[in-house]
Amino acid sequence: MAQVLVTGANGFVGNVLCPYLANRGHGVRGGIRKTMPSMHAHERVEYLEVGAMEDADWSNAVKGIDTIVHLAARVHVMNDTVVDPLVEYRKSNVLATSRLVDQAVKGEVRRFIYISTIKVNGERTDKSPFTEIDSVDPVDPYAISKWEAEQELIEASKRTGLEVVIIRPPLVYGPFVKGNLLTLIRLIESGVPLPLGMIDNRRSLLGVENLSDLIGACIGNPNANGEVFLASDGEDISTPELIRVIADALDRKARLFPVPPRLLTIAAGLFGKGDLIRRLADSLQVDSSKARRLLGWTPPRNLVDGVKIMARSYQERRSQR
Repeated sequence: MAQVLVTGANGFVGNVLCPYLANRGHGVRGGIRKTMPSMHAHERVEYLEVGAMEDADWSNAVKGIDTIVHLAARVHVMNDTVVDPLVEYRKSNVLATSRLVDQAVKGEVRRFIYISTIKVNGERTDKSPFTEIDSVDPVDPYAISKWEAEQELIEASKRTGLEVVIIRPPLVYGPFVKGNLLTLIRLIESGVPLPLGMIDNRRSLLGVENLSDLIGACIGNPNANGEVFLASDGEDISTPELIRVIADALDRKARLFPVPPRLLTIAAGLFGKGDLIRRLADSLQVDSSKARRLLGWTPPRNLVDGVKIMARSYQERRSQR
């Protein structure tokens, strides 16, 4: 079993990953910005406050660590108000990662697992899913910073011998999800009619437990060293199908009405919601066969069950308020 440092340990993925690894016998240290009252602390996880990513001191956190799983990042920010978003993303996602790598090497860490994003490959797919051998096409500042961080890691590996593994997940879902998916769940629960009935797309998703399982598979497997993995649940779904699954879990009716996608995009653009509609209407598929082939990895939970667990978890929390 490995000694693992998880950065961003109190985030959406970290709250699941840390106990997942601890329950499987790994020693787990969780790096967090600061302790918060709402933290889902796990009794077998050692939490260390390291401060903001840009200024974090990891020297104590990396002591005795075999593997780092780097989750901490400045994630996609809607309606960003900073003057130059790319500068801010680079501070958190490139420079902070580079600083962590330097301290990891000094601390004799063996393996570094970096959680990137499928947005490095691009924003949408047309005829075929993304694969690891496709050329990259990062578009927004978040994706660009993630791609640059990947390159920093690859260069560091060549220079120092640090074992690097890169995972590019699509949209990760699960209990306590935030962002657009949480907004969608709330709309479905409220019964608001959604003009998405004519959307005919395919989206790859990845349950947070499946991502945790994949990370676990990368910790000790020699076949993971030096590789990039795209990952998904392996069951692509359309936006209307996703809405129906969530509605069923919430014991609600999926209230969809048909609007031609082109008209929907134009109308949404007039209200400043063009990016949101594109994410709901476009296809984005990934081929995760490489992880299955090299690591023998199979997602432990299917997509429909995972989405229903997410929706019911949201509903249970709402009922307790």
